[in-house]
Amino acid sequence: MEIKKGLEDVYVKETEITYIDGELGRLYYRGYSIYDLAEFSNFEETSYLILYGKLPNIYEYENFVKSLRESRGISDRVKEFLKSVKKNADPMDVLRTAVSIMGLEENTHTYNVSEQSIINLISKFPTIISYYIRLRRDLEPVEPDTSLSHAANFLYMVNGTKPSEEEYKAMDVAMILHIDHEMNASTFASLVVASTLSDIYSSIIAGISALKGPLHGGANYEALKMFKEIGYIENVEKYILNRLANKQRIMGFGHRVYKTYDPRARILKAYAKLLAEKKGGEIKRLYEIAEKVEEIGIKHLGPKGIYPNVDFYSSIVFYALGFEPEFFPTVFASARVTGWIAHILEYVKDNKIIRPKAYYKGEIGRKYIPIDSR
Repeated sequence: MEIKKGLEDVYVKETEITYIDGELGRLYYRGYSIYDLAEFSNFEETSYLILYGKLPNIYEYENFVKSLRESRGISDRVKEFLKSVKKNADPMDVLRTAVSIMGLEENTHTYNVSEQSIINLISKFPTIISYYIRLRRDLEPVEPDTSLSHAANFLYMVNGTKPSEEEYKAMDVAMILHIDHEMNASTFASLVVASTLSDIYSSIIAGISALKGPLHGGANYEALKMFKEIGYIENVEKYILNRLANKQRIMGFGHRVYKTYDPRARILKAYAKLLAEKKGGEIKRLYEIAEKVEEIGIKHLGPKGIYPNVDFYSSIVFYALGFEPEFFPTVFASARVTGWIAHILEYVKDNKIIRPKAYYKGEIGRKYIPIDSR
């Protein structure tokens, strides 16, 4: 009996959504290179591609963008919930519960994904997240601006000012890079629920719950904590060598699929550098620390196939754009929700309930003893 811990290398479905070449460090969405999409596309167009399998024509694109922009607002019930939450609550718990309320409002009972449900989930995640960010800062929430793109509006609602072109592009690219990544833990969690023919909101809540974990969506938070703990570039070598000597992980390094440099990390490094140069101060210092960590980490771990992953530089990009570290997983979720939905739609076309086996190794035939004789 071979038990594959973590279901490593176990295939659960065929897909036409995402292809990863872990040996060469390549990533494709629906056959398009992630490098091309990051350079030429935007979050809305890439979301359409992921969901519907093709790049939209101008009519399809404009209708999709219009639907997203017009659906950004959240209900009074969701707003009241967000106002009632303690300021030290885990942001992923807040997002998860707000999505539950959305499901209640839509009154979904069984699997029946409407186009409006898809639009609502993608468009409202940033509004929920930014609303709670503002409340935690003792600031008035900013309502969505329908004249702005998805990424630009997200930053506007968080910071209260319209982003610069550099900030918008960094946010937009970061969201493209987080839209999907094949059969990761949160996508699989979403599929397990969807395979029972439960409703779309329940499936997405499962994805959020899995993404909350520090080994998945919380890894970029841990990477930034490491950079801050190092403090200054002259401390990097001693810090990293000490962690390696004690067999501790270098946060933001290593990936189960990639055996070389994560292509998403390559792209985000350029935007982290751009933002560091524009903003200076702490952001520049953290970027310089990250570069040094990368240099020393690759020297010692590269021969083992361990390189920077997407979390390494996304932590600096998100921080530079105005997000507190504890909100990084929610930003991840605001992009990944598109991928979750796409995989759910693909799986249930030929649905089979996901029900693996566990190999029993306990005793058989134990004699029951009444409680007063134990």
